[in-house]
Amino acid sequence: MSTNAADPLVALGGLPGVPDAVDSVRKAVDRVYGHRVMRRRSNEITSEAALRGARGSAALSGADWALEEVRRRTDFGSEPEARTVGAALRLTAEAGQLLSIWRQSPLRVLARLHLVAAADAGDAVGRPRQRGEAVDEPLIELPLPDADEVAGRLEGLSRLIIAGGSAPALVTAAIVHGELLALRPFTSHNGLVARTAERIVLIGSGLDPKAICPAEVGHAELGRAAYAAALDGYVSGTPQGMAAWIAHCGKAVELGVRESTAVCEALQRGAA
Repeated sequence: MSTNAADPLVALGGLPGVPDAVDSVRKAVDRVYGHRVMRRRSNEITSEAALRGARGSAALSGADWALEEVRRRTDFGSEPEARTVGAALRLTAEAGQLLSIWRQSPLRVLARLHLVAAADAGDAVGRPRQRGEAVDEPLIELPLPDADEVAGRLEGLSRLIIAGGSAPALVTAAIVHGELLALRPFTSHNGLVARTAERIVLIGSGLDPKAICPAEVGHAELGRAAYAAALDGYVSGTPQGMAAWIAHCGKAVELGVRESTAVCEALQRGAA
């Protein structure tokens, strides 16, 4: 992430194509919030969005299970894919508990998310990786920044979040997501943590306060190849690459909106 603007997130919001993506996301979110089912059954939509979001995030981390398998399964502690799905479910549940802390101490929240995802007490859990520590993130094949660079960029990201500003929620969420994927600050579960952090920003910003627009669903639907290609654009640091990543995240939110709209329609028909 690089820009010379005094408020870099606001500057990114002005990149070509980004204002259109922001506007399109806002209109899509407003439409689903205006659905008549939301007035009576919003808690059901929130619960279903959480489940589908966790499934989508797990799929991007290599555990592409059918939704009904995720819904019915109770044991998530055995084989690697099951542990990935379990971690995604735990993180989705945890996200809502961390909203008040995020703006004051985002690094504390990220450490907590890694602890929840890893679900063990290893020495590397719940803290940024140190020099010489390997990273288990096989689906992201970008060059790995060293521990010193990670520490510095995490501090910079933390300062941006704490300072706040007027950048659109989509822009902030996309940059948090992209920066965490680029850095892979933990020894494991970085993709799951990055997507949960994106979720926290979208909810906490007020764009999606009821957590019914699961971007993780959209990221999974767009596919891992498109996800990796868009992330390459972010890592390039070019205006075009950054704009493409933000637009990709916007499309993911819109697809999450479409998913929850379908749930609303099914409830309205009495089919769910």
